[in-house]
Amino acid sequence: MTTIRASTEQGGEAAPPVQGGAAIPFEADLSVYAADERFVRVVPISFARHHQLAVLTDNDGCGVLAAADPHASSDQIDAMKRLLTTDLRLVQSTEAAVTAAINRVYESQDGHTERLLDELDEGGLDEQLSALQGSSQQIDDLLEADSRAPVIRLVNLLLLEAVKLGASDLHLQPYADRLIARMRLDGVLFDMHTLPKRLHEEAVSRIKVIGEMDIAEKRLPQDGRATVTIGEKVIDLRISTIPASHGERAVIRLLDKSARLFTPEELGMPPEVLRQFRELIHLEHGLILLTGPTGSGKTTTLYAALQEIHSAERNVITLEDPIEYELSGVSQVQINNKKGMTFATGLKSVLRQDPDIIMVGEIRDYETAEMAIQSALTGHLVFSTLHTNDAPSAVTRLLDLGVEPYLVSSSLLGVIAQRLVRTVCKQCGTAVPMSAEAHQSLGLDNGAIEFTFRGQDGGCEHCRGTGFRGRQGLFEFLTPDNTVRELIQERAAAGRIKQHAVERGMTTLRDDGIDKVRAGVTTPEEVVRVTMRSASQDGGEEQG
Repeated sequence: MTTIRASTEQGGEAAPPVQGGAAIPFEADLSVYAADERFVRVVPISFARHHQLAVLTDNDGCGVLAAADPHASSDQIDAMKRLLTTDLRLVQSTEAAVTAAINRVYESQDGHTERLLDELDEGGLDEQLSALQGSSQQIDDLLEADSRAPVIRLVNLLLLEAVKLGASDLHLQPYADRLIARMRLDGVLFDMHTLPKRLHEEAVSRIKVIGEMDIAEKRLPQDGRATVTIGEKVIDLRISTIPASHGERAVIRLLDKSARLFTPEELGMPPEVLRQFRELIHLEHGLILLTGPTGSGKTTTLYAALQEIHSAERNVITLEDPIEYELSGVSQVQINNKKGMTFATGLKSVLRQDPDIIMVGEIRDYETAEMAIQSALTGHLVFSTLHTNDAPSAVTRLLDLGVEPYLVSSSLLGVIAQRLVRTVCKQCGTAVPMSAEAHQSLGLDNGAIEFTFRGQDGGCEHCRGTGFRGRQGLFEFLTPDNTVRELIQERAAAGRIKQHAVERGMTTLRDDGIDKVRAGVTTPEEVVRVTMRSASQDGGEEQG
């Protein structure tokens, strides 16, 4: 075993990385070691990456120094020893394993945002921010935040924290006397940090620089985009600023391009809905619609479908705004309204590319709706989304856009409405008796569900104190039969279509939510939050 001893004499000769000619042990798997906080705190990530060195901790709390080439890095190893002033056990590993270890330990850093805010005192701030306005430096890797100027570091660390927590959005919201950094976690906004008001303009300016926006324009809304990395992760940023009463507020949507895609089984569909969904997506032609508000998981469901049915024998083309994930073997087209590349014009071009399957990100107007339906009628399988409250409302929405009823009735294969509910934390969730109030909120008779699962009061570290960890879908699947097609021809109201579908056995969003409460997946409050009473219960359309 090779050990590097910490030197006790300043200026003494460095101990060689290999003592007594002993062979350096080789370890291919470094994931068994934990992060060493001292290493993250005192060694810049750029240094660690350049010299391929990582200091880790074993189960006994002893330091382990992993190097891709210990002989070439002997001077740097000695410098590491002096910085950390501790004994380190030297091991050799592959470049890939050391790089992965470096990314992992720097991603594990916590509390850096709070420490930075403590460091940002009034006196030295203006001088350190003076170069910000003229800077056009893009973020290369958020893990290198410590090497940047204070506000650049602050924005980088906020983005890093958002990505680590799995936030979908980061908000900078100004008030009269403070700036609040908020993050949307599992669909719910949380206040994460209270920042000094004096950082507001500089932080927003930095965000504009990242998005290549005009930092001098503060009276009009602006949009921008950028790509950042965190180790091996690639994150797309969609940036929006808008003037408000206490100054500009900024919102950043984070899209993890390296995130794992889901399979249909993992979406949370009830078994019968999953069976019907699988049956429809393997058909040769027709229109399949997904409906729901922004952030309800429609794109995730579409990607799951495309991933399952894509094959070398089928030409799959998508029109998206934005492209959220890379799909291997699928031609993905980015919509650009400013340059005239709309869903409608893009769809015209796509039809000349001999497609078998087309995914249109969203149907927003008559032209796109008509072309999508005509494509479905001429031998293509078409997927798209609509913003409606439930599945039957998608039919009336198409009619409201001006599409003829006979085209809708003859092309539509099915409509899925969906919502996302937070799932109870598996670490701290416990069974508790279901209250009468919870029964009433779901429209159930008292005692229909004996127990429901909830996270403990105050949650746990695993769920960030919320009692919830992750999300799962609620689904409502309308597959038109002859009666529904006749109702479409008659331009019947969505309530009539839904009433017939429920009588025929369609599970509503609320019903699926009740089933998931009964199964201990989520809570009654979550189901009520994302759904309201269904058309079959109150005579109106379901709201979400």
